[in-house]
Amino acid sequence: MNVQKSTFSTDDLSAKIAKTLLPTHQARGLPNECYVNEEYYQQEMQVIFHQGWFAVGFTADVRNAGDVCPKNIAGASYLLTRDAQNDIHVFHNVCRHRGHVLVTQAQNMPLIRCPYHSWCYSHKGALKKAPHVGGVGRDSHPDFDASQASLFPVRHAEWMGIIFINPSNDAVDFADYIAEPAKAWHEFADVPLYAHASDSNFGFQLNCNWKFPIENYCESYHLPWVHPALNSYSRLEDHYNIEGENCSGQGTVVYQPTLDEQGRRLTEYPLKDKKWQTGGEYLSIFPNLLYGVHKDHTFGLIVTPDGAGQTQEHGLLYYFDEDAIGEKYEILRRRMNENWYQVFKEDVTVVQGMHQGRKGSAYDGGVFSPVMDGPTHCFHKWVANKLTNKITQ
Repeated sequence: MNVQKSTFSTDDLSAKIAKTLLPTHQARGLPNECYVNEEYYQQEMQVIFHQGWFAVGFTADVRNAGDVCPKNIAGASYLLTRDAQNDIHVFHNVCRHRGHVLVTQAQNMPLIRCPYHSWCYSHKGALKKAPHVGGVGRDSHPDFDASQASLFPVRHAEWMGIIFINPSNDAVDFADYIAEPAKAWHEFADVPLYAHASDSNFGFQLNCNWKFPIENYCESYHLPWVHPALNSYSRLEDHYNIEGENCSGQGTVVYQPTLDEQGRRLTEYPLKDKKWQTGGEYLSIFPNLLYGVHKDHTFGLIVTPDGAGQTQEHGLLYYFDEDAIGEKYEILRRRMNENWYQVFKEDVTVVQGMHQGRKGSAYDGGVFSPVMDGPTHCFHKWVANKLTNKITQ
């Protein structure tokens, strides 16, 4: 078997990444290695998805007491749970006994049972039963302290229906991490969110690096050519850029709520800022969350790396009224879901096309439009800073 020798060099990469940190009109994008090199990918997973905050799932993934939901990301497996008091917990999805994976599919269960030796845990992570641990028929032993065998907890936080985690437990406070989007969308802070179990979600398997969906979502530049139906009423000139340190994206001054044959709309939340009456905003919240807000719904799309050239996307729509997830609004819900599914489906070809282009050696990271690409450059700079800090340590 022929194994291609890695061409990854931290010295060369550091020099290239320095160009990414220049002002937008002078900068180069992230070099090819950052998209196609497996060695770089592993370093990126450690620096970005282990040491920092990232989106791991939706609060609706564990909507009922007793629900458990495994999430695999960046080479690790995590377990979301909801306990009897309605609190969400996150653990490493591994048994404390012999390290077997605990749960492989979302389900509701009274206790979390390891399939290997049937050790059982509560949804708060406490070991509740260890069969025969003290010998046949004896579930206890003087030398065995069950309180020292609880599941490993993972630092987590909830915001806008999204569950974030920080596995290393040493990132900044979550409030500091989420400060920019929280300030921009402060009117949505206490909005109740409801998601239908079956017709408010969609997903994609992409043959591309995880960063391409993020940087594509940042900008509206591609609308006329990639999203002609959307651009027919929410035109390129109706959009504006949003640029921040930990997030960037776009807004539109033209948002048209979905209607049914009777002219009904979904419940609109009473937002004070007049811009929400006719507009919406869409942020890439670094590293891996795409989120959109409107007066009648929000949505999140979680981007999950699965190797340097494979990515999964999971999207969910939230509404502001519990009636919105009932039978009365089924048609409107389905249309809303279909509309966003179509928009993100149209992006599949271009994000995969960018990845295909990066496989060649000639591409030098590309240039940015000084006017249109500011939000995308924000994401490139964020990644470059993360990597540069790692290289120089």
